[in-house]
Amino acid sequence: MSEEELGEFHGISTDIHSFSCLNTSICWQQSRLNWHHDGDTNSKKFHSVLAARRRFNSLSSILVNGAVVDGVQPVHQTVFTHFKNHFLDPRMVQPSVGHLKFRKRSFIERGGLTKSFSMDEIKASMWDCDSFKSSSPDGINLRFIKNFWHEMKDDIVQFVT
Repeated sequence: MSEEELGEFHGISTDIHSFSCLNTSICWQQSRLNWHHDGDTNSKKFHSVLAARRRFNSLSSILVNGAVVDGVQPVHQTVFTHFKNHFLDPRMVQPSVGHLKFRKRSFIERGGLTKSFSMDEIKASMWDCDSFKSSSPDGINLRFIKNFWHEMKDDIVQFVT
């Protein structure tokens, strides 16, 4: 390259670098605006709002039969005892299904309740699910399984059955 071309090359490289820095700065500022707008900043106001909400939602004392109960453990025990006694109360009406009449299943229908799932049933249930749901934090979602169904179908059917 000639001296002139080399100078032009360095000038363009410098311009690209400065535009890249400017773009990074603008993106950073926009993200800070979004954080501020959405209330997700790590600011003193944000933490004071959280602390106020925590104080408002806490139970430091309760009134039971005209007596004040203070402290974490006594309040916990009082609430636990209340609900334990409430659900053990014999006067409480328990729901019942004794008055309902159910149709009995035939022998063939009962046999169908314990038969194994077919590959088509398993595939249909997989395809009915949202592709971007993940059952665990490993990051493998149903889209991965759908994309590699031909390679994984035998293992999945074996797992389900």
